[in-house]
Amino acid sequence: MSNPQNYTVGWICAIRTEYVAAQAFLDEKHGRPENVSAHDNNDYTLGRIGKHNVVIAVLPCGEYGIASATGVAKDMLNSFPNVRIGLMVGIGGGAPSRKHDIRLGDIVVSTPSGGKGGVLQYDFGKTMQDQAFQYTGFLYRPPTVLLTAINGLMTDYEVDGHRLEDNINSVLKMKSRLQQNYKRPDPSSDRLYQSEVVHPPNDEANCAAVCGDDPSKLRLRSRRAEDENNPAIHYGLIASANQLMKNALVRDTLTAEKDVLCFEMEAAGLMNHFPCLVIRGICDYSDSHKNKEWQGYAAMTAAAYAKDLLCRIAPTKVEAEKKISEILFSVQKDTNETLMVAQNINTAVKGLSFEQRREKIACWLSPPDPSTNYNKALQQRQEGTGNWFLQTDTSAKWKTQRNSFLWLYGIPGCGKTILSSTVIEDLKRTLSCQPLLYFYFDFNDIHKQTLDSMVRSLISQLYSKREDTWGQLDSLFASCGDGRCQPSCESLCKVLLQMIEQAKEVWVVIDALDECRTRKGRPTEGLLSWIRDLLNAEQRNAHLLATSRPEQDIKSEISEFTCDDSMISIQSKLINDDIYAYVRRRVREDNGLKRWRSRPEIQDEIVTLLTEKVDGMFRWAACQLDALENCLDYRELRRALESLPKTLDETYARILGGIPEEHKQNAIRILQFLTYSERPLRIEEAVDALVVDTNGDQYFDSQYRMPDPREISCYCSSLVVVVSVKDHSYYEDDEDHSYYEDDEDHSYYEDDEDHSYYEDDEDHSYYEDDEDHSYYEDDKDHSYYEDDKHMELQLAHFSVKEYLTSDRLDNNIAQNFREVNAKASIATVCLAYLLHLDRDLPIEELKKTFPLAQYCARYWMTFAAVAETKDETLQGFIRRFFNDHRSSYRSCYSLYRPDQSWDVNPAASALYYASFGGLINAVKYLLSQGADANAPGGKYSNALQAASHEGHKRVVELLLDKGANVNAQGGLYSNALHVASKEGHKRVVELLLDKGANINAQDGHYGNALQAASYGGHERIVELLLSKGANVNAQGGYYSNALQAASAGGHERMVKLLLSNGADINAQGGYWGNALQAAIHEGHERVAELLRKGADVVALSKPARQPPTKKRKGNLSDVVAEIPCVTDVKFDPLDIPYTRKDPAGDDISQRYMTE
Repeated sequence: MSNPQNYTVGWICAIRTEYVAAQAFLDEKHGRPENVSAHDNNDYTLGRIGKHNVVIAVLPCGEYGIASATGVAKDMLNSFPNVRIGLMVGIGGGAPSRKHDIRLGDIVVSTPSGGKGGVLQYDFGKTMQDQAFQYTGFLYRPPTVLLTAINGLMTDYEVDGHRLEDNINSVLKMKSRLQQNYKRPDPSSDRLYQSEVVHPPNDEANCAAVCGDDPSKLRLRSRRAEDENNPAIHYGLIASANQLMKNALVRDTLTAEKDVLCFEMEAAGLMNHFPCLVIRGICDYSDSHKNKEWQGYAAMTAAAYAKDLLCRIAPTKVEAEKKISEILFSVQKDTNETLMVAQNINTAVKGLSFEQRREKIACWLSPPDPSTNYNKALQQRQEGTGNWFLQTDTSAKWKTQRNSFLWLYGIPGCGKTILSSTVIEDLKRTLSCQPLLYFYFDFNDIHKQTLDSMVRSLISQLYSKREDTWGQLDSLFASCGDGRCQPSCESLCKVLLQMIEQAKEVWVVIDALDECRTRKGRPTEGLLSWIRDLLNAEQRNAHLLATSRPEQDIKSEISEFTCDDSMISIQSKLINDDIYAYVRRRVREDNGLKRWRSRPEIQDEIVTLLTEKVDGMFRWAACQLDALENCLDYRELRRALESLPKTLDETYARILGGIPEEHKQNAIRILQFLTYSERPLRIEEAVDALVVDTNGDQYFDSQYRMPDPREISCYCSSLVVVVSVKDHSYYEDDEDHSYYEDDEDHSYYEDDEDHSYYEDDEDHSYYEDDEDHSYYEDDKDHSYYEDDKHMELQLAHFSVKEYLTSDRLDNNIAQNFREVNAKASIATVCLAYLLHLDRDLPIEELKKTFPLAQYCARYWMTFAAVAETKDETLQGFIRRFFNDHRSSYRSCYSLYRPDQSWDVNPAASALYYASFGGLINAVKYLLSQGADANAPGGKYSNALQAASHEGHKRVVELLLDKGANVNAQGGLYSNALHVASKEGHKRVVELLLDKGANINAQDGHYGNALQAASYGGHERIVELLLSKGANVNAQGGYYSNALQAASAGGHERMVKLLLSNGADINAQGGYWGNALQAAIHEGHERVAELLRKGADVVALSKPARQPPTKKRKGNLSDVVAEIPCVTDVKFDPLDIPYTRKDPAGDDISQRYMTE
């Protein structure tokens, strides 16, 4: 048996004839390989040529072409990882021309020229006459050692001629069984027909009999002279396609345009998988006159040349070459760059208008960027880790089986995220241009914690990779007013599933399901329900791999729709080798442990002791290695190794306890911010947070900034990390996003009937406006990002946050991390910083001079809302903030407006912002200081509306007790009852009604409270309003009536409720004209189906105003066609003309609805 590591030359054959010829030229034949990869289906012959060990493989019987060659190459490199040079040797079709006298039996060697590789990939139709073709790429250049050997061999052949014919005859003499099929045929059978002469289709008779030897049909050529090489060797371009070339005219065209010498079918399949030299013996002329008679001899000439070439190369030269597997990443990069250039050219050709629309969609979709997580994990990954999974039959089956699913679960710190990234890296390498989508849920980043954010990211990835999926997203974009309002999570999920279906086959990797905040919940918003839906549809072919901790809700849900074989526990015995490799590398390479490099026995001792106790936890090992870096001598090291902590909890307790007293205050502040902040901190933000002194007379002094900000992690090493990331646009989210249409709700919980996730007196406005306004075309080149990177401070691992927020901390430090205390501390730091700002600086200069300012403006109220009533120090800072004679709160809200305010006049008051934030004590204080409860200003017109919008019941009650007008009019929503009804705050609605709110008051965007609640889908509030006397058919507002609003929102149960309470199904007016039109145009098929049973179809011809450009989400023309009373009406939603202004001011005319 032979060791695969000993073979450095890989030789691939396409057919048995080539395989026989290759084996015939071996100087020595070896035994079968000792072992190959479990899913390697290749047949191998091992042997020696000259001084080189060669592995020869052949494509499966009956399979030809690019895809098969790709599979053979990949399997070979997996099983024989030491292969350093590659050869593709066999037969091909010649491309004779006046420039190149190519004849049967000649040899063509792929050699690069003009900066291009020696193999051209092209595609064309069915190869019948007159069909077009296109070029799609060049094979990667062969290794330099082969090109150098070619040059040397050319010189020898030119001086002395070659002995290929003699070598072939010698082989055939020794292997007489091959004489019949592999010797040189009669030269008279070498016929080159004129290009216009086509062999009769379906006639397999010999060309001599069918096409004849008429000189008018042949290209006449003289015999080669005695001093000419025969067979001749030609060097140049080989063309490779997805099918056999049988068309002489197409052959001649490619020959003339690209100087092609030979045509074949396999080499292009090696483009990104097996950089090699292609050697072809000519067996026909790439026309309809195929000639199997010459195949055996042509295979022998190619093999004989390949042997001569290898014998010119010294084994040391081969060993000096990189392994092919090591250079594939750079090959893939080159290919991606070529494809990207082509895509950019294609986009430019389609015109600026398309690019502008695409950018609008990108900004509207606002997907978070998962490549930051991917790249971070790859930086931490040790080469070779994860192979325990990649090389299993389970992994191979998952990649290929239709609608396959794997759930990999394990304890905290066992390397799940690293494994996810390893799988993604493997898929990138093996799938090439196939659609690969991935997402990382991330406790560090609020923008990566919901189903909504994941779906946005996956949609944007697929949209950038597959043009055939554009239609579904474009339709949703149009239905949202060309991006003026945001889609619901349900709509996004539906579109993603449609796009996946359109893409035919996709691979999806989702990491850390347990870090998703919306993994549970209703079917329309739960991550686990989405996974079930993805896998249950037969018309889709998705391969989904997910990782998480073994949380009970995840395990229970997944076990309902998958089998035990799809649930894989990442046990310590599976990953111990990976952890050993990680520990060993760090011990030998980390600068912090370099003091032991001269004593390898101590290095081995560290590795042994750590891996004995690691119990499957990478995270535990990482922390111990960090701690060992502080051991300056062997005695200290031995003590540390003998007293290793047993668990992560014990490890974290030691780290906290070991922080020097002089560093403890800063360490606690850093950990408080990172534990409770909704996003990571830029390093310059974290530095300024440490400078703030909330106890001194001067809250901030820039001279106390750290001289080297990168050292900030030293305050609590192992618990935090500094990472370099692309510039996140969620930092821009700390600004005002007034480009949103203000009549829509952009929270993650758009359709919730009752926001019972929160107490009504809490502030949850931070779930609005947190979107990540980034966009990327793929994970390599994020063309919508700026190129600049920045340093970011993050908690090192999810388990750190869990520990700090648990009840397992020592009491002496635990009080610092209780939510109220920590958030009070953070809010106080933020307010102290804001109070120090230089108000005379322009906004942009203010941001640069005080990098923490925008963060403080954005988040201080979020933290304060939790802790305000319980922390007197914080209360004092809030009072100073709102009372500051320099109007600190106005400077703050010029940096960030929490209500997405318009440019309103008059400006909002301090009471308005305190009410909006739910700061009950601040509201009491401001009212006690004479603040006007009815002062106008702000997006919501007054403090009562602002508090009602956010659901702060206690603030609403206080304002009403202090004289706020319950029916005060103004702003988008007109009054407090409207806004509370729209946002779904049932307890606030009840309070307002009890305090005398007019239930049928008319005005504002939604006309009345019932219409507002109906559009929002808040069934319990609609029931309450109807029970209190709301007019179900009241007219007014954007949708004219409640039924049209509910239909436009797609709320089927709401529509049923309104109809059961007497809603007029044919009521006219509003933006859409009536309820049925609203449902049709918004794409809500089930609502339209419900309405059609009683709608007056004649009303379809009476829209109150022309509808905006939309594309239907469903096949709604079928719904209308089924309406019994409209058999004479031909309904086509593209048949009515109208004109409107789009956001850019262009006149757009569309034909949309029938009369």
